[in-house]
Amino acid sequence: MINFRYHVVSLTAVFLALAIGLVVGTAALNGPVVDGLDSQVKNLSKDNSQLRESVGQLQDEVNSQEEFATAAAPMLLAGKLTGRRVALVVLPTATDYAEQLRTMLATSGATVTGRVDVRESFTNPENSVNLLDLAHRAAQTTLPASGLPSNANGVETSAALLASALLDRPAPATATDSDRNAVLAAYAAANYVTVEDDKVSGPAEAVVIVAGLPATDAKSEGANTSAVTMVEQFDVAGPLVVGGNGVGDGNVVAAVRADAALSKTIATVDNVNTAQGAVVTCLALMESLAENKIGHYGLGTGATSMLPTPAQ
Repeated sequence: MINFRYHVVSLTAVFLALAIGLVVGTAALNGPVVDGLDSQVKNLSKDNSQLRESVGQLQDEVNSQEEFATAAAPMLLAGKLTGRRVALVVLPTATDYAEQLRTMLATSGATVTGRVDVRESFTNPENSVNLLDLAHRAAQTTLPASGLPSNANGVETSAALLASALLDRPAPATATDSDRNAVLAAYAAANYVTVEDDKVSGPAEAVVIVAGLPATDAKSEGANTSAVTMVEQFDVAGPLVVGGNGVGDGNVVAAVRADAALSKTIATVDNVNTAQGAVVTCLALMESLAENKIGHYGLGTGATSMLPTPAQ
């Protein structure tokens, strides 16, 4: 009969054999495994270093292109928009590069009649009713509510009133400067827009809407749709160029280019966040005003070229 002591000795022998096997196996494999891992680490480190170097070179190229565009701007733009009156309308995510565009407009000789920054509250769908009410309260004698869209879309109605206030209106419906600035003041007081220096110097003959990346929060779909609605109303009121950043989903530039009607009346530039794009935006505006030609420029889907073709 097998006793308990035999079981203990047998189990001890098994565990001892396993331990010896592990030690021997580890000793046998330790060299090749460690060498293989060490080789992989060195290769990954080398690849990572090469990638960092490539990224650095690409960034240097981008910086050089920006420097070139900035240096070439006076030669490309000088006198192109002399005597032209332009209003800047800046959407919420585009404030970081609106000033660069303004500098390029000044280089081209344009007179910027004013800058209006649209707040996120304006494109928030939840404020549609309040915007509709405000449009009727803010309307003035020479900027009456009678000419506004007759529907329940507050963004559309308010955008139409702002466009009418900022742009030239055909005689005898010309707005007075006091009424123009009263409309802007009403929207500024309600925290829907910010008006530089609290006023504009007069009516503009064209507008550049500076659009950044699309909204991405929980209400993004409605906000992005509202931004396009605003663009549509400015298009109705007068010549318009939209300068944006990219052409991804929800992007204003992408929406304009994808619309068969809007793409024929609104010029677009998809890289206004760069110096090159700011220069091209000025050229696109000049082309629209001087040649009545609508172009789509930049690097994204729907762009016909990087910049307008010089007039013959």
